[in-house]
Amino acid sequence: MRPNCARRQAGVHRLASPDGDAPAVFRLDERYRDLSLVYRRSAPGGEGVAALASSQRPARRPVPSRGRLVTHGGRRAACGQLKAASLWPLAARGRVTSREVKEAAAVNGEFQRWRELGQQLRVDSIRAAAAAGSGHPTSSMSAADLMAVLLAKYLRYDFDQPTEPLNDHLIFSKGHASPLLYALYKAAGAISDTELLSFRKLGSRLEGHPTPGIPWVDVATGSLGQGLPCGVGLALAGKRLDRVPYRVWVLCGDSEMAEGSIWEAFDHAGHEQLDNLIAIIDVNRLGQRGETMLGWDTDTYVRRAQAFGWRAIEIDGHDVGEIDRAYEQALAGDGRPVAIIARTVKGKGVSAVENRNGFHGKPLADPKAAIRELGGLRELTVRASVPAGDAQPHRFETHQAPAASWKVGDQVATRRGFGEALATLAASNDRIVALDGEVGNSTYTELFADAHPERYFEMYIAEQQLVATAVGFQVRGWVPFAATFAAFLSRAYDFIRMAAVSRADIRLVGSHCGVSIGEDGPSQMGLEDIAALRAVHGSTVLYPCCANQTAKLVQAMAAQPGISYLRTTRAATPVLYAADEEFEIGGSRVVRSSDRDQVTLVAAGITLHEALAAADELAAEKVAARVVDLYSVKPIDERTLIEAAEATGLIVTVEDHHAEGGIGNAVLEVFADHTSRPRIVTLAVRVMPTSGTPAELLAQAGIDGAHIAQTVRERLAAAHTPTPRPNR
Repeated sequence: MRPNCARRQAGVHRLASPDGDAPAVFRLDERYRDLSLVYRRSAPGGEGVAALASSQRPARRPVPSRGRLVTHGGRRAACGQLKAASLWPLAARGRVTSREVKEAAAVNGEFQRWRELGQQLRVDSIRAAAAAGSGHPTSSMSAADLMAVLLAKYLRYDFDQPTEPLNDHLIFSKGHASPLLYALYKAAGAISDTELLSFRKLGSRLEGHPTPGIPWVDVATGSLGQGLPCGVGLALAGKRLDRVPYRVWVLCGDSEMAEGSIWEAFDHAGHEQLDNLIAIIDVNRLGQRGETMLGWDTDTYVRRAQAFGWRAIEIDGHDVGEIDRAYEQALAGDGRPVAIIARTVKGKGVSAVENRNGFHGKPLADPKAAIRELGGLRELTVRASVPAGDAQPHRFETHQAPAASWKVGDQVATRRGFGEALATLAASNDRIVALDGEVGNSTYTELFADAHPERYFEMYIAEQQLVATAVGFQVRGWVPFAATFAAFLSRAYDFIRMAAVSRADIRLVGSHCGVSIGEDGPSQMGLEDIAALRAVHGSTVLYPCCANQTAKLVQAMAAQPGISYLRTTRAATPVLYAADEEFEIGGSRVVRSSDRDQVTLVAAGITLHEALAAADELAAEKVAARVVDLYSVKPIDERTLIEAAEATGLIVTVEDHHAEGGIGNAVLEVFADHTSRPRIVTLAVRVMPTSGTPAELLAQAGIDGAHIAQTVRERLAAAHTPTPRPNR
């Protein structure tokens, strides 16, 4: 160990103890001050004796060696034997035993292999970025030693069986260090050198930031602050759902330690006592444009981690002995997650970029010179340890339960329909889990919690961690439903967006949508959610109008791949459909039609009831209106809409949502490329709502039954008014 100068006092060296509170104290005999240390814990009192090993400096004269000679920047050193040879004179004088010499030789031979592996990871990171003409080699170089020791000794992973349930999980939260991750895969024998050099090229699996297009990547990262929260989800799944002893290793960058989502993760991991989670914080001081918020102030990182209930271990991130000791301590679980605070140097090993600003996200100007400085190319292959044992993931008991259902005409809020349907469905499907953002008595996930407490997860007011946990759960094959108010999902939008990049299968439920929530006012109203979720790649957006329809859509969501979103309503609404009716994703339902229809009203959720009220009002005036329930907003039922347009020529869409990106826009997109377009009128919330009753606010926004009917009258009248001819 090479402590910082400020921590070196009279031969006393400090290394964090296994309990993470008081450091273990080791006393170094000053006669051996030129020797690096291999620590042995001697007694419970905390003091130990440092076993001896020579420093890394090259021998002054040739040393007999049975080991292979390796090159270090043009100098040669005997791998494994150099350090032991230095100790034999001490052993001869009785200062150390021959056994200690042999132990030191074995340990330091291992250390040397780790150093060589670290150099190889640096070299390959440089080569990959050079081949691509872009990338982040300097960010990769700072963490190379950390990953070398992890791969060589501590990571339990079968690269031939990436779905093995006992595999550890490794997440690069600092996803821009992808060259290092891919270099690690090469060192593990998972990819070839040829594939390594395909980095960032079109068609390559090795994208600029990692994605699950590679079988060993669990979640996509690169948007900083994402990896650790998803790691919390994986660790939580291991502890409470799978109940198998895998570990979750997350490499974090120091720049992302300013992200709020990181501290949501720290908070929740500490609360859940996730001692199977190890965060490795690469404190290399430099971010994209200069120094990070804390620079090398590792003491502050330590205090913050401890304040959130974590065990903190501070190390030199380039000393493989300290790294080894830290990982060993991290695995001595005491009910707390572990943060390894590693002080590192960006661009380590290459003088042209080492600890220099201005080289972030750039390939090295002279990669050949850099590789020479690092000792040249290496072709080390390290087979990671495969998980031992035959433990199988836990399975929960199931039983058949009658499906949730209601009578036509019952007044039931769709949010309650969701809660009852999910609890019932989970009785026969043990993979379903529910998460909530501390509003379970409003979203009705409390019904799930009562029925299946072991599969319910309270995520508190931390929406980013809510979604990230769902993403982590689905990595392990669970079927997560994550619920909160629709308005508050906006806080987690980046996690939703990145979940799509992760090819994640998660189900989101947003309640309290639109102005119809009433008196709580605009801060609680979800008015942007349809637009936001429609924009997510491959997403599904569903908006039921009654409890029976909700129950069927919940069942469909459980089997739906990708990001699914269910929009529920606060107010109780009449049950329109019988319990035995089916609703497929991508469909719609024509609720009312005739051969004499003059207009088509397209609505969903609460505004479907307003559209039906408008149709009744118009029918009294001999105006026939077709009513379409567009419960599947995405994917949308184009055929039904086109048929309605051909039959009536006029479409009026109605939604309790802002006009931008909602149902109206979805319908307009259907006809964007059609040569024959109907007249389309979109009714939506175009005012800033206030508090008021639901009826008052629907009227204020112009989306209640009366306003719909009046809009139809005006449009039909305008269509029958002859266009005046211009005067000649």
